Amino acid sequence: MKTRKGYKVYPLTTAQKFHFYYLNFCPKKEVLNIGTSLTIQVDLDWNVLRECIYKAYERNECMRVRFTSDKDGTWYQYIVDQEDREIEFVDFTGKTMEEAEQTMRAWTRVPFVEEDIPMNKVVMIKTPDGFCGVYLLSDHRMMDAQSLICFLRDIIELYSNRMYEDVPYPKDMSSYIEQIQKDLAYEGSKAQARDEAFFHKLIEQSEPIYNGIDGSGRLEMEREKSGNPNLRAAVNVSDSVDADIDIFHLEEEPTKRLMNFCEKYHVSLTCLLLMGLRTYFQKMNGNDDVSINTAIARRATLKEKKSGGTRIHSFPFRTIITEDRTFLDAIYEIRDRQNEMFRHANYDPVAYFAYRSKIYPNAPGQTYEPMALTYQPMTLQDEGLEKLGGIQYKTKWYSNGATTQGMYLTVMHRPEDNGLDFNFEHQIRAVSRKQLEYLYYYLCKIMFKGAENPNLSVGEIIKLI
Repeated sequence: MKTRKGYKVYPLTTAQKFHFYYLNFCPKKEVLNIGTSLTIQVDLDWNVLRECIYKAYERNECMRVRFTSDKDGTWYQYIVDQEDREIEFVDFTGKTMEEAEQTMRAWTRVPFVEEDIPMNKVVMIKTPDGFCGVYLLSDHRMMDAQSLICFLRDIIELYSNRMYEDVPYPKDMSSYIEQIQKDLAYEGSKAQARDEAFFHKLIEQSEPIYNGIDGSGRLEMEREKSGNPNLRAAVNVSDSVDADIDIFHLEEEPTKRLMNFCEKYHVSLTCLLLMGLRTYFQKMNGNDDVSINTAIARRATLKEKKSGGTRIHSFPFRTIITEDRTFLDAIYEIRDRQNEMFRHANYDPVAYFAYRSKIYPNAPGQTYEPMALTYQPMTLQDEGLEKLGGIQYKTKWYSNGATTQGMYLTVMHRPEDNGLDFNFEHQIRAVSRKQLEYLYYYLCKIMFKGAENPNLSVGEIIKLI
């Protein structure tokens, strides 16, 4: 297939194929939906806002993506010239906030299942508390959190330029097509061969071990069930993909303390989060060896940051840190290992897991990672709404009701105060709210104890908390 409806078609990227891969195994196709809202405490000119949304569509190629397949079932993508579909306005005035959010959750649970259709939806909304803005629903195959924030920011800046003096017109977005062409050129390259050699060597070093959220009970159960007392993998999902999102809020002041620690010691917040999580699992399971899945955004350049699309690759991140190591020394090891992995992050995660399954054959569904982590540093506050002075605004994420993972933690900055929100998406029957509260409580205790006393050993921190 070379064209579709007169438009040139392109193969899927590795990041997109990863989403298609697990979509095939999930009975709920809304598993790929991302739903969010951005509202501002100001009356908006809805006609101007609608024009700015159309302009943002025009400026963002990835928002005009369509998927199509050939007779052999191979999927392709193409980009239409413009979006001229109606942009709806919904006024929730007179409803309760819960009723409004219930409606938006329902929107988030309608999957994009047909071919040749828009893979996103924008609705202009007015919420019961008088805030005005937009609800955005997108499919993960053509957007990730960073491109979603980028699109919302573009709408804000276009609107602000129209309505307020001294707000400049936003700079152009980057080409989505240009970036996917670079990704496609990677296939079969020398860089791919180097990355494959790196990950094969990493996998072959030794077999990881599963650490449970509340101890080694699940692993012991798998060992007993299999009759293998040396089994090192376990199943971390339930027989239902039904999911919810539980959110825990860290206030502005303690968030600043964590960020100040990261700035002082030249490490990213991802390193501190990984250190906190792996130390929690070490405390609960008694293993120095801990693996957690981590998402890598693959947006190092300005063009990658502003091209939209979905660029996330996810790999297990394994650390073996003994209790006699200092907190700071362990953080530096995590930083160095992360930097090394970033250099090879264009590699195909599906190929990674296929090779690991070949080296360490386990029963279907068994894994070494109890959870996945994403930290999203990009915020609207960076260069968006702060231009409008002291206007209050809110963002909200809505559960699509399904996930193929037992537990996925996304950490993001709140737009109101830049504090941190810990968004735990989890299978309801795999992980309970009570377990998440326990994990979050000790995660924070570990991070703050370590940030305040970086020369304490890991063992000392585990005892003190």
